[in-house]
Amino acid sequence: MAEPRIDLERRALIAGGAGIVLAALGAAALGWRYLRRTSYEVNASLPAMPPEPITRIGTMPYRRFGRTGLQVSEVSFGAWAIGGTAYGTVERTESLRALARAEELGCNLVDTAMIYGDSELVLGEFLRGRRNRWIVATKYSYQPAGMTATLEQQLRRLGTDVIDFYQLHWQPAQRPYERVYEELYRLKKAGKVRFVGLSLYSTRDIDYVIDQTTLDGVQVPFSLLDPDPFLLRMGRLRQSGLAVLIRSALKEGFLTGKFRRDASFPDPHDQRHSWSAARIAATVEAVERFRFLEADAGSMVRAAVAYPLSFPEVSTVLLGTKTAAQAEEDFGRIPGARLSTASLGRIAAVQDGLDAGHRRSIKALVKRLLGRS
Repeated sequence: MAEPRIDLERRALIAGGAGIVLAALGAAALGWRYLRRTSYEVNASLPAMPPEPITRIGTMPYRRFGRTGLQVSEVSFGAWAIGGTAYGTVERTESLRALARAEELGCNLVDTAMIYGDSELVLGEFLRGRRNRWIVATKYSYQPAGMTATLEQQLRRLGTDVIDFYQLHWQPAQRPYERVYEELYRLKKAGKVRFVGLSLYSTRDIDYVIDQTTLDGVQVPFSLLDPDPFLLRMGRLRQSGLAVLIRSALKEGFLTGKFRRDASFPDPHDQRHSWSAARIAATVEAVERFRFLEADAGSMVRAAVAYPLSFPEVSTVLLGTKTAAQAEEDFGRIPGARLSTASLGRIAAVQDGLDAGHRRSIKALVKRLLGRS
């Protein structure tokens, strides 16, 4: 009489296993719906309209800097490299020549931070006698001295009595965030800074800023290889009226197209020194997928910067510059570059193939399932 009971047990196990399989398939289907919810659709990746500069000086177009009333060169000077701690050692005299050539070509915004080595000190030397020609942007990087004391040091280093655009280098790590923002606003009210902003890294950062704070601008990464979080929140950024500064448009220089798969960075002062050979090779291989843009833009570097410049939500694109020759390229040949609608559509298709925004990663899926994207 034991056999019928064993048979029943087998049936129960089979039924239970089938139930588990069906549940897994259901979960997979649900996961797939969440993944497709943020697919790389061409229409969602195109600018709503062409950018319209408000004026032009020489070859440099100028755009609105959000609601601040400032007019900013659409390509600006990223000053991390001249600090000597990120992209190799630099000669101070060459950095000064680079800044001077950028100014001659119409650049009027420079972005730095105290933690960028000697960057602020080099800028302080350069700005003597020409401070009124530049919009100076720097950052508070949560130094132990605190925001107000750090800002006083930065004012001395930069040789100025006011910072035009003062940013939190990243979203505060611990709540309550409000205390940090309150101190930032007090500095603005005291006249130590003219406008305030935040350097962002995620869609959650953007949502928090737009929903809960009164900032004048934000800085976000945006490149052919990193379309998000900008593309995912492009509409909200447009509606917010915030100034939008774009960083990392050249993906640590790889989108210039000049590096080979076996490239190495022996200088310990170069942040890419720690990159593995596999990471370098994979990045170069991804860049190669965008070579078709050279026919539209004339070169890979021009195409890479033309990509964010093709969006009207963008106020300016920051380009890391440390030599006069680079300044000639960055501020003489790139401003005014735009990509065609056809090229922008092909970009979206390549980004989809690469999953450039990591929208289909397990981490991204979990975040969306938890409502944290």
